[in-house]
Amino acid sequence: MHVERFTTRRTARCAVRGPADPAAVRELWIVLHGYGQLARDFIAGCTAADDGHRLIVAPEALSRFYSAQAPLAHFTSAADPVGASWMTRDDRDDEIVDQLGWLDQVLATYRARVAPGTPVTVLGFSQGAATAARWVDAGGVAPAHLILWGAIPAASLSPESAVWQTRCTIVVGSRDKFIPEAMLRDERARLDQSGVSYTCVSFVGGHRLDDATLAHLLTPG
Repeated sequence: MHVERFTTRRTARCAVRGPADPAAVRELWIVLHGYGQLARDFIAGCTAADDGHRLIVAPEALSRFYSAQAPLAHFTSAADPVGASWMTRDDRDDEIVDQLGWLDQVLATYRARVAPGTPVTVLGFSQGAATAARWVDAGGVAPAHLILWGAIPAASLSPESAVWQTRCTIVVGSRDKFIPEAMLRDERARLDQSGVSYTCVSFVGGHRLDDATLAHLLTPG
């Protein structure tokens, strides 16, 4: 038995909010949801960034699935929740190529709808933060601000990575069950030892976005 791989067409989608008039757009934001989320739900949590001058685009990961923990036969109900994933460990390298190509297409599409030179912010939450960092590291986007929320940058990122050549902010909730205080402390020590430039912001809460913190990050660095 052997496995053969093919590239095939796939219909993908973005959730979008912001001004309908391109002339009103002063910033373009690309926001990447976490594991098991959908773009339309995630962008609803970005209300604090929607001031009438930001075009906020949430591309959806290419792999959707039923997220309920139930037998397969149960997946006939309209109430079963659906989520999406950016990648898994299976065929990881191919999925990375697919996700980066999709994000490059998203950026090109929405950049063409706003004025040349409009600054781009990339925000990634949880699994979306790893995806965002990978995208920047690969050179697909050079944002004015990279926000990695609810995640720790991968140790594989070199100090010379493009991630550290931009304004980079790491945001972690004080009660984030995936990033306990000791882990965050150790990771910050590792980053500080490597000499990279970043800002770390904390808020009182768990593994989620926070309106007040997001509003604070809107100010120029």
